[in-house]
Amino acid sequence: MRRGLRLVPAGLLIGVVVEIAVFVLLGRWIGFGWTLLLVLAVSLTGLALLRREGIRAWRGFRAALNAGQPPGRQATDGLVGLAAGLLLAVPGLVSGAAGLLLLVPPVRRLARGRVQGAAERRVSSAVAGDLFGPRRVRVRRGQPDAAGPGDGAPPPPPAAGTGPAIEGEIVEPRGR
Repeated sequence: MRRGLRLVPAGLLIGVVVEIAVFVLLGRWIGFGWTLLLVLAVSLTGLALLRREGIRAWRGFRAALNAGQPPGRQATDGLVGLAAGLLLAVPGLVSGAAGLLLLVPPVRRLARGRVQGAAERRVSSAVAGDLFGPRRVRVRRGQPDAAGPGDGAPPPPPAAGTGPAIEGEIVEPRGR
């Protein structure tokens, strides 16, 4: 993680240079007055979106908690919406385009999955379960292998009152 943080200043510098280059190129193409108005309009839209997404995220989070459901999906969706608003609010055409892209439902779902995956990797399994609910498990019915759990020993007998063992595997969510 620290290695990635070293790249942040260089990434910000490259982002600023790209924003200025796009502004100048678009200014030459449609005029600097229109370009400035476009940047202002995108920024104002981003500020309005920040407010709307913040309120929507908070309401969704509270509704999930009140319903007794894990609030992780609403929290990650809210984070993606807030990131879209923030990218739109920052003066710049490239960041505005990225913010608009995060508003497109398939892109937003993909980003939400990435944010959820990153959050799940950084917290314990119990916390991830509390935030995002139980993980999906793929179960295959059939006879388990004759070998035990990998060490050559036979599997332990089922507890009293339980049915036959079902072999399964944990399936990580998509996007990992």
